Amino acid sequence: MTKNADSKQTQNQQFPIVFGRDEHNVSRNELSENALKVLYRLNRGGYDAYLVGGGVRDILLGQHPKDFDIVTNATPEQIKKLFRNCRLIGRRFRLAHIVFGRDIIEVATFRGHHKEDHSDKQKLSKQSEQGMLLRDNIYGSIDEDAERRDFTINALYYSIKDFKVYDFANGVADIESRTIRLIGDPETRYREDPVRMLRAIRFATKLDMDIDPKTREPITSLAPLMANIPPARMFEEYMKLFLGGKALENFDMLAEYELLQYFFPHISEDIKHNSDGNAAKFVRTVLRNTDARINQGKRVTPAFLLAAVIWHRIESQIQVFTEQHNMPYQDAFFTAMHEVMSEQQRCIAIPKRFQLPMKDIWFLQQKLEQREPKKVFKTLEHPRFRAGYDFLLIRSEIEQGDLVELANWWTHFQEATPDTQQQMLKSFRPTRQRRRRNPRKRKKAAE
Repeated sequence: MTKNADSKQTQNQQFPIVFGRDEHNVSRNELSENALKVLYRLNRGGYDAYLVGGGVRDILLGQHPKDFDIVTNATPEQIKKLFRNCRLIGRRFRLAHIVFGRDIIEVATFRGHHKEDHSDKQKLSKQSEQGMLLRDNIYGSIDEDAERRDFTINALYYSIKDFKVYDFANGVADIESRTIRLIGDPETRYREDPVRMLRAIRFATKLDMDIDPKTREPITSLAPLMANIPPARMFEEYMKLFLGGKALENFDMLAEYELLQYFFPHISEDIKHNSDGNAAKFVRTVLRNTDARINQGKRVTPAFLLAAVIWHRIESQIQVFTEQHNMPYQDAFFTAMHEVMSEQQRCIAIPKRFQLPMKDIWFLQQKLEQREPKKVFKTLEHPRFRAGYDFLLIRSEIEQGDLVELANWWTHFQEATPDTQQQMLKSFRPTRQRRRRNPRKRKKAAE
């Protein structure tokens, strides 16, 4: 494909560059059955329809795409008339979701150019003072749609009518040179949608590509724009960045470009002041383990990683409440957890289904220190014991000290026979602490 791409691009750089069926490796065999159904039905309905973006890009890279996004000149309402299993979503960007059980094919109408004026189009299109697109339902042609794409490698369109690939921004050349490049002026494009800064990093790590210098240069200075992104959308980006098998690389690049603080301000501050500290080492170890599990096809939960990133902040707050405010440990734990989670939710909106497992993992760290017979078996029966135990193992690896003995004890206890377990419990002698009397009761007794 390289030879054909080079020969076409020397001809006065006419766009789109069209690659015939024998000049590319995109095949209908690589498309899902449901994606093909949608493309064929749109064509039969008299509309143009193309597979676009990541689906085309990944096939050209020799990968098997997971997502199949489609664009068409049909409006959302026209799409809905063709598909009974269609639902329209989005206010900022109007999209059609064609639902096939758990499989959803996303269909978008060609985007037109955004124009800020005082006409009726303001009802469909609007920008903030910083240049961020707040509403964008202006429809246009495929050429305009391509110009509205974020990166050159995503401005690639495949048609099942003629089996050709249409390249509107030298995307094929950038795939071959392994370059992430924004279409248009980088600062303008980032201001339109600051999340593009995150996407540049994610594509670079996911596809093993380099970010073009002009695309890379404005990121750090424009990073504060991320403060305008809603926490719910930030959580979606967290899932893509940290649960795709490249979490550690993304974490380090986010820190490098000063974007990490908009996900996890506490760990970002820790890294700035002590990049080799236990907090950073702990998080990086969890990220490395998460990547390994994902790349081995094993299951991971967002809750474990979120619990790890926030843990040291909670620990430090517990210490403040116990030492400076004289709180009992359990009161300090719940106060710290509530305070830190409230702060974190302002950055990324963590769904409740992940909050409870996170809290259980944290609370189990205290329970695992209590090795009295009744408490041990109760802890062992906890539904999230394994997650809490794994968390302890990583902590002991980083922090060493007493945690190593504690982690080894629990490891041996789980593997031991019932008789050996009883011997382990009998031989353990906890350090008894004198209970502090309530000052009010002491004063009353003196009276």
